[in-house]
Amino acid sequence: MGTRRRFRGRIAGVGSTSGVRIVVGWWHESPFGPFADAMVERADGHRILVAPSEQVRDLVATTYVFDETRVEPFTVSAGGAGGSQWVVESASLSLRLEVGGRMPVGHLLRLVPRAVAQSPAFATVADPVARVAMRGVRTRGMARAGRREFYGATDLRTVTALRGALDGIPLGGLAPVDPACRFGFSSTPRRPSVTDVVTTIVETG
Repeated sequence: MGTRRRFRGRIAGVGSTSGVRIVVGWWHESPFGPFADAMVERADGHRILVAPSEQVRDLVATTYVFDETRVEPFTVSAGGAGGSQWVVESASLSLRLEVGGRMPVGHLLRLVPRAVAQSPAFATVADPVARVAMRGVRTRGMARAGRREFYGATDLRTVTALRGALDGIPLGGLAPVDPACRFGFSSTPRRPSVTDVVTTIVETG
């Protein structure tokens, strides 16, 4: 299938009452080591990538579509009781997310053996189901630069609260991810959530 790159971690997808939608990737294992980044779509449709290094920026910006890219120190850490809070910090984006309980889909995902759930083959089989069950979500598809992507989800939890700011402007409260984000062939679930996932990028060009 070509050269594969695997990213293992969590993706938080949230909307805000200001109309800003944000997707934060918190990657514990990757070809670049641990890192975190964010894809932001403002209410006016302007899409921003916030990356911690030029290396990450170059890969993500050639895989997805953005109107602007920023390279700046970017961290995600666990806060709150039992580590239930995501604390996101960069020069232009600050975010606090409260993570709640497991969603029904999360319970189903945990029934699938982890090795199976993370495989591109399972992502291919699961794609038609994901399209119906969660509007805007795809588990496989063609990205830019001749790359194919596969999302292998193993858990799904709800996000119950948000506070933060983009470029110093408050984001407001938590809201659905609506309209869907337009970075690539797939969006996050409409309901704000955190997904445990393994993303596989296959170079086919």
